[in-house]
Amino acid sequence: MTARDDVLARIAAAHASAPPPDLPYGAVSRGYRTTSGLDAEGLRERLVDRLLDYKALVRQCSAGELASVVAQALAERGARRVVVPAGLDQAWLADVPDGVLGVDGTGPGDQLSVAELDRTDGVLTSCAVAVAETGTLVLDGSAGQGRRVVTLIPDYHLCVVLPEQVVADVPQLVARLDITRPTTMISGPSATSDIELNRVEGVHGPRTLEVIVVTGS
Repeated sequence: MTARDDVLARIAAAHASAPPPDLPYGAVSRGYRTTSGLDAEGLRERLVDRLLDYKALVRQCSAGELASVVAQALAERGARRVVVPAGLDQAWLADVPDGVLGVDGTGPGDQLSVAELDRTDGVLTSCAVAVAETGTLVLDGSAGQGRRVVTLIPDYHLCVVLPEQVVADVPQLVARLDITRPTTMISGPSATSDIELNRVEGVHGPRTLEVIVVTGS
């Protein structure tokens, strides 16, 4: 008997000694949480805590301060050319100097190429949902979020999260999303590690993720 045969035989024996229940799909228990006891402030605090744990940069501000905070974040980053997707709220961009922003459109004629995206300093987007429990930002390609490639090639991603976009956990996320849309889930900056657990950032997406969490009006 080979080592493979031995492993498979042990798995088969374990399976036979404790077989799974023969339940139809509709009878499978779904007793997971679908609500949260946290209020809006509690959800925001948990989201910020998880984002920081994932090594994202976080700023908090009111809706009235958002335009100035966006401009401040880009200035501190030293960003001279930043992509914004079509449909992004123009009020957020009011304080950004002229010439910094470039729009990625919705049709083949006005979309930036991969080479053009690679030459930019970053991208600014909104999001569809933010999950407090997991610190996950979810983009679905709708207005203000753009194509998936726009948020994967630039080295810096600045994302704005509005109060009504924060949910407690994954079941609430699923209930909120349109499952027919392409979905990108972002939990911190792009990172991986080698066999010695040396962390390397920016391997398959932005090296730096910065999030502006809007606290209210």
